[in-house]
Amino acid sequence: MTNETPTAALSGVGVSIWLDDLSRERINSGGLQSLIASRNVVGVTTNPTIFATALAKGEAYDEQVAALAAKGTSVTDAVFEITTDDVAAASDIFRAVYDATDGRDGRVSIEVEPGLAHDAAGTIAQAQQLWAKVARENAMIKIPATVEGLEAITATIAAGISVNVTLIFSLARHREVIEAYLTGLEKAKAAGHDLSKIHSVASFFVSRVDTEIDKRLDAIGTDNAKALKSKAGIANARLAYQVYENAFATERAQALIAAGANKQRPLWASTGVKDPSLPDTLYVTELAVGETVNTMPEKTLEATFDHGVIEGEQVTAHYDAANFTLDALSALGISYDEVTALLEKEGVEKFIVSWNELLDTVSAALEAAK
Repeated sequence: MTNETPTAALSGVGVSIWLDDLSRERINSGGLQSLIASRNVVGVTTNPTIFATALAKGEAYDEQVAALAAKGTSVTDAVFEITTDDVAAASDIFRAVYDATDGRDGRVSIEVEPGLAHDAAGTIAQAQQLWAKVARENAMIKIPATVEGLEAITATIAAGISVNVTLIFSLARHREVIEAYLTGLEKAKAAGHDLSKIHSVASFFVSRVDTEIDKRLDAIGTDNAKALKSKAGIANARLAYQVYENAFATERAQALIAAGANKQRPLWASTGVKDPSLPDTLYVTELAVGETVNTMPEKTLEATFDHGVIEGEQVTAHYDAANFTLDALSALGISYDEVTALLEKEGVEKFIVSWNELLDTVSAALEAAK
């Protein structure tokens, strides 16, 4: 018997637990600090949906909104000020974790505007603006893994800025993301940057893959189809880890590591189950493996702490089974490329909707504060 909590056991496997949420209230109340102490949380990720939710409720932002309104600040500039202030404050809370882990963890991510997802130059410019404004070396700038995003990832890494690459759904795009990172490191090295200070994670989305593929399996309706339900997301992520292992074992990657560079760790995102019939810790326990991050909504974090069963590493022994699952889906006529392209497109669109909701919320608050 052991008194070790499931979140501590997960950390022991080598998984960094990051919270997929942030709000001014969570910062000011001490709630974020409490999660570091009690739930083994060592980082935070944010996105437009998270900020839209945070701004829409509570009074924690009222004072800042009133001050911004009094200055006649535009809505876009107000959102920039509010969100970067939250990320800077959270970064300060995580600074001790950052120092203790030599920069691997203690990270707080902030995303470029989703409307820039297909604008490489705009993404590069805003990544630099966000990095300069937050002004904390344990921040990370989130850039979506669109085709245009790949160019922006390379340029941002080359400038010495740490990057969280988001919205990765396919193995092919994951390979391209790693390529963009390595190219960025080579450029950063040539420019004289300290490679040890540059960190990156590749956010590979899990549950959304199951949601889309399970819908298609239900439409097929056969016993074979039903047997494959809720297996694609985990299989896809496990093979993403194989991509990671292979990519960073290459001579090119090893030369950069020898020069002080860090590997771009896989980050499991979208790890809250969407299907209530599934175990609520499924995308945590089944993807436990070293050198990864699992970013969890609080509900998933609490479920893991309460009743997660961590049985050691669950990924590298399952590559053959994962390939079998994807092959079986293909045999049923489900196109992997079509699904992952659709999910990327929908991911960008959903974040644009959330961004517009955030702008509307702040606009209304600025108006009310006048």
